[in-house]
Amino acid sequence: MRTRTDAPAPRHDLRHHGDAEVRDDGAELTDLAVNVRPGTPPEWLRERITASLTGLAAYPDGRAARSAVAARHGVPVERVLLTAGVAEAFVLLARALGARRPVVVHPQFTEPEAALLGAGHTVRRVLLDVDDGFRLDPAAVPEDADLVVVGNPTNPTSVLHPADDLLRLARPGRTLVVDEAFMDAVPGEPEALAGRRDVPGLVVLRSLTKTWGLAGLRIGYALADPATVAALAAAQPLWPVSTPALAAAEACVTPAALAEAESAARRTAAERAHLLTGLAAFDGVRAVEPAAGPFVLVTTESATAVRERLRALGFAARRGDTFPGLGPRWLRIAVRDRATTDRFLRALDRALSEARD
Repeated sequence: MRTRTDAPAPRHDLRHHGDAEVRDDGAELTDLAVNVRPGTPPEWLRERITASLTGLAAYPDGRAARSAVAARHGVPVERVLLTAGVAEAFVLLARALGARRPVVVHPQFTEPEAALLGAGHTVRRVLLDVDDGFRLDPAAVPEDADLVVVGNPTNPTSVLHPADDLLRLARPGRTLVVDEAFMDAVPGEPEALAGRRDVPGLVVLRSLTKTWGLAGLRIGYALADPATVAALAAAQPLWPVSTPALAAAEACVTPAALAEAESAARRTAAERAHLLTGLAAFDGVRAVEPAAGPFVLVTTESATAVRERLRALGFAARRGDTFPGLGPRWLRIAVRDRATTDRFLRALDRALSEARD
């Protein structure tokens, strides 16, 4: 198992995210850079959010949404903290817990490290290796780390780490943060740790923005022991989650919504398999497999030129060089419906050809 531990390098733009690919002149592009599920939010969810607008004169009251999230995971309400998306949770963790030796496992979502650096921490990186399929080696995490952050399934690699490997990172005196923002896109959520109450120092983060198309509303939550939840809540401003976002949170954890999310996850898995089959037909293009998220990570020698050519052909892809542990040869491609994927594969064939010329 190849891993290495490094100090952060300044060359990575940790604040670059997929939405930058479709801002300004990207409105006419087919968006394969952002991992929000297309066609969302569904009509029933828009109606629930719209109905909440009649209560905007009152200050937000998160009790019902917090109770609904607790019931969804079978935990006491004291173990739930509602946040303005997972990004806010990373800021709270960086500011409230007083970590002295934080470690971030990369490649992964860059906001945890950005938040830690912004709070004045010195961050160590554990860099997973492509030759090992970016699989987690718990032994590579320094023993003295008192805060460890890892994604599961991991953005951008789409790797789903076994729960047992993650549990090997837990110990008294250490906060283990598992970012499960994309776990509801995995059929059956087989490696999920949300709801576990027997793991010391465990903090699980969940997002409702990806599956339900609520990136503009900002809603997520943290699951942790009551003392950690209280410490994070003390670092929040008053009323951090809006009334419409609270209505969305309550709606998205009902049994009917969970069944819909599971159905969507199974469709995504089928569409991802179609995308991977198509990518395998290209010489010089390699996808990271097995993939578990609603996106795939690919490498090709001419990725920068290919991304530019794809943009000219109407497709936005996520550059990979802003992720620690990757570089300019990497692209992340969101999973879309079969017709969109087929159009993309034809464009990719042309972009590869033009990049070689």
